[in-house]
Amino acid sequence: MSQYQAPLKDMQFVLHKMLNSEQVLQQMPAFDVVDAETIDSILDEAGKFASNVLDPINAIGDEQGCKLSADGAVKTPDGFKEAYQQFVEGGWPALSGDPEYGGQGLPSTLQIAVNEMIYATNQAWGMYAGLTRGAYECLLRCGSDEQKALYLPKLGEGSWTGTMCLTEPQAGTDLGILRTKADPNGDGSYSLSGTKIFISAGEHDFTDNIIHLVLARLPDAPAGTRGISLFVVPRNLPKEDGTAGERNAVKCTALEHKMGIHGNATCVINLDGAKGWLVGEPNRGLQAMFVMMNEARLGVGLEGLGLAAGAYQKAAAYAKDRLQGRSPTGPKAEGKPADPIIHHPDVRKMLLTQKAYVEGGRMLAFWTAQLADVHHGHPEADERARALKLIEFLTPVVKAFLTDNGMICTNLAIQCLGGHGYIRESGVEQYFRDVRIKPIYEGTNGVQSMDLLGRKVLMDGGERLQMVGGVIEGFLKQHGSNPAIAAYAPALAKVLQQLGGLAQELGQRAKENPAEVGAAATDFLRVTGHALFGYLWCQAAVIAQAELDAGNDPEFHTAKLQTARFYFERLFPEAQLHLKLAQVSAESVMALEEAAF
Repeated sequence: MSQYQAPLKDMQFVLHKMLNSEQVLQQMPAFDVVDAETIDSILDEAGKFASNVLDPINAIGDEQGCKLSADGAVKTPDGFKEAYQQFVEGGWPALSGDPEYGGQGLPSTLQIAVNEMIYATNQAWGMYAGLTRGAYECLLRCGSDEQKALYLPKLGEGSWTGTMCLTEPQAGTDLGILRTKADPNGDGSYSLSGTKIFISAGEHDFTDNIIHLVLARLPDAPAGTRGISLFVVPRNLPKEDGTAGERNAVKCTALEHKMGIHGNATCVINLDGAKGWLVGEPNRGLQAMFVMMNEARLGVGLEGLGLAAGAYQKAAAYAKDRLQGRSPTGPKAEGKPADPIIHHPDVRKMLLTQKAYVEGGRMLAFWTAQLADVHHGHPEADERARALKLIEFLTPVVKAFLTDNGMICTNLAIQCLGGHGYIRESGVEQYFRDVRIKPIYEGTNGVQSMDLLGRKVLMDGGERLQMVGGVIEGFLKQHGSNPAIAAYAPALAKVLQQLGGLAQELGQRAKENPAEVGAAATDFLRVTGHALFGYLWCQAAVIAQAELDAGNDPEFHTAKLQTARFYFERLFPEAQLHLKLAQVSAESVMALEEAAF
């Protein structure tokens, strides 16, 4: 089984050449000391941690899973707790935390790159830290000063971890029907009672406290989503000195038996009069929780990317080593009975598909992270507002397109290994099982698609779509005749124009039949994903050609150009299929009577 190799060169290409991270960050006072050397040094150390600490225990976590004792305690797989202690000792939880609360104050762009390496090597382990970051951000944006002072230093340093508790047995995406209740105690605290399910990292042995962010209803709350409040509910009540004290009435009563991510404890959590405190305003909990949910949606997209990247590395290593048959263009391994399967065209197609989707996903995820840095740190209000609109548009695409591509890539990785891919010893089938939850997490990809088309395009009159389109059109106007992309630019321009026309058409059809949005949404998002990937691959090709002309790293930059060509010739045409599907009316989707299913 091959060991993970951090894709540092490609990450540096995206960060330094495509995104000009150093120049962009130095426009912002909070990041003006972050230079390329700092970025590269941190990425190098993160790659070592992922490769040497997390990768070796990934299969162990899958095989052992988590164990629940009668008293509600959870034991994580061998090596998981020790890896977390190394993670904390290395200062990794505080990487992008607010310096006011003990964080290092480094940019999201760098955090995202580190996270990709973690998810590529040990998805289940990475979720413990990922959910903590989400809880940290939610309390940072929405918590009271007292709550920030109490919880953020602990979450930031990693001595406590966090979760988000939304789902209930009867309430998944439709949070308006949740039943968990919160009764005031008269002293500023509340007693929460109810059951939450599918709570990732809800119980474990990493730390002496877990901070749950829980959605619940006050006694006089209005029905639906307008009556939901958010509460911070620590597993152990903090003592006056800030350390973990007596156990709160929060208990893990069961662990879900899952298809994948066995090393992460997915819990049923019972709240039986648990003490909690209101976060933000009463009945506005969903707005506060959306801070965490949007962070989580971007995080889940990155998880899909990381798993695809990890599986691709194993598939490529196997294809270079596995001997089977002769290359159709003649023997490649003289003196051996067969050639490595990487010389067979079908295997190369599968590997190039993975490579193009992984590297394209890295470009999209890192770009979105840079926009988050601009939104939070740019001195100009207009730039912050523009970045936010772009993030709002890109978020559902990052979540859905990257996780759908993660499914494609991990499936192809298994296929590259053939029968060996289907058995556990290869380690590849775990990636497929682990990634399968990602199109479901944090709002299914169907929900993300409806969010993109319904809210981010139609409800705002296409403003965000036009803004993204303007970015791409501006690039094509400047570089469209560049020889590196002259063959691809017309196809990209055409898809961009078709996407705008499709949005207008669907907006008109939805006025007569609202089902048109739902019927077309997933196809619309897939086209949007390809439009964004097309733009990013064009940008990468222009830069790669310039680097090649300058004599810089010919092997790497030639590969970048060849992968761009493969993407446009073999993958980008999928956009035309989904454009045609999105134009079909909803009638055939909705006509069949319920009883006929």
